[in-house]
Amino acid sequence: MLTVEELHAGYGGTEILRGLTMTVAPGEIVAVLGSNGVGKTTLNKVLSGVCPATSGCIRFLGQDITRASSQAIVELGLIHVPEGRKIFPNMTVRENLELGSYRRGKANRAANLAKVFAIFPRLEERARQRAGTLSGGEQQMLAIGRGLMAEPRLIILDEPSLGLSPLLVEEMFALVSRINAEGLAVMLVEQNVVQSLELAGRAFILENGTFALQGSAKDLAADPALRRAYLGL
Repeated sequence: MLTVEELHAGYGGTEILRGLTMTVAPGEIVAVLGSNGVGKTTLNKVLSGVCPATSGCIRFLGQDITRASSQAIVELGLIHVPEGRKIFPNMTVRENLELGSYRRGKANRAANLAKVFAIFPRLEERARQRAGTLSGGEQQMLAIGRGLMAEPRLIILDEPSLGLSPLLVEEMFALVSRINAEGLAVMLVEQNVVQSLELAGRAFILENGTFALQGSAKDLAADPALRRAYLGL
């Protein structure tokens, strides 16, 4: 579904991504894990067409999207839910969700809205409420729901557990599992190593713009180097 080969990117004269190669297959959850400042958000921006690649190749559903615009990438069904939610605080919950289908999914807007409300009943309860008055967990639900309105083929979730209480983190990972169970491929970009490895099938550990470790999530969870670096064991 998604193939990234020898991807390099950065800002100005500073190279952030140094030759990343990875794949995401239909229907799977792939985790990209790492601490702050290692290049996770830059990777997401390059895949979404917001930040240009300096070299390498990105293919999605068989099409080369390395130089494609963000609008064209969205229209293909590669949807990025950004870190920090990026909702429109002065618009209602419903209006935020409807904006999710601006480039893709407009014809099925009503049906998709019903699906989002079925996944996130709290959003339906607050449909007429201004998005900025929602709790942090509700805002994250809204950000994911807005992404689902675009009928994604692959959804990139950038730090969905960031800033949430432990209880809400558990709920958020359960919701990601539920979305994936319906057949949606998920690229989960997180600092939360333990729960991400429990959820994902495969994982890539990003350090200083390169993948230091990669493989099955189960194998990586048992890897002594990862356990020392991230789990303190």
